[in-house]
Amino acid sequence: MISFDPQGLALADLLAIARHDTPAQFSAQARQRIDEGHRLLLKRAAEGTPIYGVTTGLGAAVDTPVAPLQATIPLGRAVGVGRLANRQELRAITAARLAGLAQGRSGISPAAAEALLALLNSGAEPEVPLLGSLGESDLAPLAHLSLALTVPLTGKDGLALVSANAASVGLGALLVAEAQQVLQAVLAALALSCEGYRANLSPFQPWASRLRPAPGQTEQSAALLHLLEGGDLAYSPRRLQDPLSFRCATVVQGAAQQALQQLHELIELELRSGADNPALISEESLVLATANFDSTHLALAAEGLGLALIRVAACSAERIAKLLSPASSDLPRFLITQPGHVGMAALQRTSAALVAEIGHLANPLPAVSVPVADRVEDYAGQALAVVDKTRRLTERVVWLASIELIVAAQAVDLRGVSRLGQGTRRVHDAVRSQVAHLDQDRSGSVDVLALSAFITDGSLTPFL
Repeated sequence: MISFDPQGLALADLLAIARHDTPAQFSAQARQRIDEGHRLLLKRAAEGTPIYGVTTGLGAAVDTPVAPLQATIPLGRAVGVGRLANRQELRAITAARLAGLAQGRSGISPAAAEALLALLNSGAEPEVPLLGSLGESDLAPLAHLSLALTVPLTGKDGLALVSANAASVGLGALLVAEAQQVLQAVLAALALSCEGYRANLSPFQPWASRLRPAPGQTEQSAALLHLLEGGDLAYSPRRLQDPLSFRCATVVQGAAQQALQQLHELIELELRSGADNPALISEESLVLATANFDSTHLALAAEGLGLALIRVAACSAERIAKLLSPASSDLPRFLITQPGHVGMAALQRTSAALVAEIGHLANPLPAVSVPVADRVEDYAGQALAVVDKTRRLTERVVWLASIELIVAAQAVDLRGVSRLGQGTRRVHDAVRSQVAHLDQDRSGSVDVLALSAFITDGSLTPFL
């Protein structure tokens, strides 16, 4: 049982809720905070204090004295289109919103908060379209989610349920986990490619990163050498200097790890924050208008991750090309010995197509968006759109890493490496558990998809 608490929710706990259906509850402190915030809301409203969305209209109608029916707030904002959130995504979004409510700053009624918690634990899967948020609160997806609640909405309940970036945060948490997995797979592919290519390991030695400690380089180089440890590659490189897709790989992947770490830290910041507008601060008896719904920091971090991953992908695709070329690898052309067979040549086309798509998805969203709400909302962070495209980008990097692993394993077989590193031997075994050695043409798609599923379900990790 995982507790939503004012101390915040760890990203690992959100993933357990989303991916493994781990049940959750509010801690006693969270329940107390929620109750205190709601009581302050009722007190201030009764005193005649203007409170956005409670005694005034919303958006452009902020200057209109009116008491909105809270049930109509989600109903009127359930305008999403596009694909529906799947089960993991729904649970991640819901858990992210519950983590925010546990801060006790939203003014939501205990009944409405408990109803959202019960929805999560019930396993219900309401239809939530994911297109429609501008990242200044994920109003549309959270409105669709809120329509599944059956309790009456009073006070500030309707606004508290939809005025948050829980979709961006929840899906951002899934993105962090997916990117961690893909960078792990790319590191494994790099190690196996080094074995198959008989690469020179000089750029990965500790002194190289001591001389210029680029972010993440030391850690990635150490991880690579750990996988290669126990093999004979260190004593038998073919060249003094290899192509940059090999030599610069741990610098590039270190930069990607740094970009991922930044996003990870920001997601965890959101999971321990109360970003409501207005915020109810019971210890100060204060109702505070905020701009904490803005998602620019999340959008920029996710964009940065995408830009880093296209560089990782470009290096991976080039390593594939080098392994397939006899002029570069000194191996049979396209890694096939049977005359008249295409071997792995066609997989290079797929890798090239993937790099093109990854590059397209890495292009940042425009910073300027169409103003809405009578131009009151004249800026948009767009975090949800950026997170969504970066997740699609990451999926394509998984497919590309699978291709590199397949090609590298074939190169190792044809090279006849006498002694692989202890880690690379395990990686090779993992690949061969899903994809057989290629001695005559067969459908490469089946192999790529099988290995990709093996990576995404976490089965590769125990081999590393």
